[in-house]
Amino acid sequence: MNIKKIYILEDRGILFIQGPDARDFLQNLVTNDINKVTKKNTCFASLLSPQGKYLFDFLIAQHKNGYFLDCEKKQIEELYKQLMVYKLRSNIKILNLSNEFVSAVLSYEKFLSFDGARDIEGNTIEYHKDPIFLDPRNKKLGGRIITNLEKLKLSLKKLDLETSNPKEYYKLSHSIGIPQKNTNKLKNKIFGIECNFEELNCIDFKKGCYVGQENTSRIKLRNKLSKRLLPVELIEGELKENAPILNNDNEIGKILIDNEYPFALVKYLNENFDTKVKYKSENAKIKINFPDWIK
Repeated sequence: MNIKKIYILEDRGILFIQGPDARDFLQNLVTNDINKVTKKNTCFASLLSPQGKYLFDFLIAQHKNGYFLDCEKKQIEELYKQLMVYKLRSNIKILNLSNEFVSAVLSYEKFLSFDGARDIEGNTIEYHKDPIFLDPRNKKLGGRIITNLEKLKLSLKKLDLETSNPKEYYKLSHSIGIPQKNTNKLKNKIFGIECNFEELNCIDFKKGCYVGQENTSRIKLRNKLSKRLLPVELIEGELKENAPILNNDNEIGKILIDNEYPFALVKYLNENFDTKVKYKSENAKIKINFPDWIK
């Protein structure tokens, strides 16, 4: 990313959770430890089904007396409804601020130029009382700020930044191997841990119970992780959601996200999986990339 560019992600939604029970409410639901979230640190987390299947993922940043949840806007209403189901008697308020606040991305180098910024994933500082942080998933995704859109536009000149097409950012994210678009296509189709959430700092295996924790921990402790969500490179043809991926007659995966930034659930330990191979998926020819941050 260019140090002078900023990407305003108007396809992201923002929820705000506040109230005396906000911390405990989130701690009992999400995969990460909410105690990590402070004015100096932001985290990545997920809300799973009771079976441990993927439902939503989001960034959690502290703001004033509550927490911002930065989620793909396509999922924001469903996330809001799901949280309201769990709310019960918790003394909290859940507000959808997607029409007022926006998430924007700037380069890794630009983030480090701010006073007090540290080269640590999730490191957070305040800029005009709003959180700005180094992406907790991967430093290559740069810095991120959650703020009022009009306030941000007024700050661009002072920050020596100019807006650029978000497609540049999402193309980078896909090349790194981190899905951020059309994640609704993953819902209930894939275990959270299969989304590489351990490597993306999304799961804390030392925290207490959360929704879906039993299956997630079982897969981890019994070394049962045999499939992963991996980025797909389309060579020719057209991808189709849920289409099998074949190496000769051997199925090694399935296309889950078939749009501009495609991903597939792949049997990465299968003897027929090789990143150098060109695979077939119905009328498409593809390659599957294996991110270097997955050990």
